[in-house]
Amino acid sequence: MTYWLTDLRWSPYVVGAAIGILSWFTWLISRRPIGCSTTFSRLGGMLERLLRGEGALGRPYYKNVKPGVDWQMMLVLGIVIGAAASALLSRDMQGRWIPAVWESAFGSGMGLRILSAWLGGILLGFGARWAGGCTSGHGISGTMQLSFASWVSAIAFFIGGIAAAQLLFRVLS
Repeated sequence: MTYWLTDLRWSPYVVGAAIGILSWFTWLISRRPIGCSTTFSRLGGMLERLLRGEGALGRPYYKNVKPGVDWQMMLVLGIVIGAAASALLSRDMQGRWIPAVWESAFGSGMGLRILSAWLGGILLGFGARWAGGCTSGHGISGTMQLSFASWVSAIAFFIGGIAAAQLLFRVLS
């Protein structure tokens, strides 16, 4: 019998239930929903404040979303640390910058990979701010609250994900 922390893949049912329980505790402790996209806005504000000084805080957006470290930033940090710990424990940590599927379709050059990751990140961040939340904010917290906007967003995430996967599968095959 293997120890569950070292498993390469965990049961989506167990993980889904654990995320649901985490969201309950988040509500109980902080009175706030789980979400991650605002963290990147706060980080952007902190970077702008570092480069421009206190004048950055005068922007209307940063009056509403105050730059600074908060519990959501710690959640994002925990996600990164948890992913690294999981990869190490399951012995699946790989030092590859270019996945094999990408390399077979586009080659081993870093330029296109970095550009596509950068553009994808910008589009993802823009979409999350435009939608008023990310997949964790809408897909977990919002649907748990039976928010109509979150259910529409979650359905759109699935439709967009399936369409993107089909498109990439056709391009990469």
